Amino acid sequence: MINWHDIDTVLLDMDGTLLDLAFDNFFWQVYVPRQYALQKQLTDSEANALLKAWIERHQGTLNWYCLDFWSEELGLDIAGLKRRVAERIGYRPGAEQFLQSLRDSGRRVIMVTNAHPDALSLKVERTGIDRYFDALVSSHSYRAAKEEQAFWETLQHHHPFAAPRTLLVDDSLPVLASGQRYGLGHLWSILHPDSSTPARAHTDPFPAIDDFARVSPGQALRP
Repeated sequence: MINWHDIDTVLLDMDGTLLDLAFDNFFWQVYVPRQYALQKQLTDSEANALLKAWIERHQGTLNWYCLDFWSEELGLDIAGLKRRVAERIGYRPGAEQFLQSLRDSGRRVIMVTNAHPDALSLKVERTGIDRYFDALVSSHSYRAAKEEQAFWETLQHHHPFAAPRTLLVDDSLPVLASGQRYGLGHLWSILHPDSSTPARAHTDPFPAIDDFARVSPGQALRP
């Protein structure tokens, strides 16, 4: 269980942690290839193969998360396409209750996301998730993805925190590993980030949250 008495600051990822990753996986794995195939007069399988190789080359970099970059590379209005299927955006089970419990506990809660500002804005518009946070931080504003140490260094500068007394929850294991290298004291992953696929068996070497209700701070108020 999370030792809330040793935690002052909570850093939370958005997609796959609080919001269902099914939206993003559908968008990038199905909807964008379909639109690209229509534009380039390709078959779905041809478009999928091209985009898969293209996207994998940038994985873990800021470009991988940048809507402007992919709009230019693919010749598609990526932000506009996201709005077309925005009804698919939704919370993971128990996420809102977990966020409210954090607010009630008095801890500082900061969103740390690799989502592009346009994607973040759309999801805030659809869910109202911003009301649960003291600050929303997109890695694009720091010019460094969360996989890079420069992100945590810049975050520390803008929102000072005691790393040993900070909790990071993120569905990405490379991001958690980056946080670990920076010295964050409490690191948890998510067992089932995408409701459209089976849950992961484990997230070693990091513990994982399966049910938010079981790790809620409850009455564990900030010291």
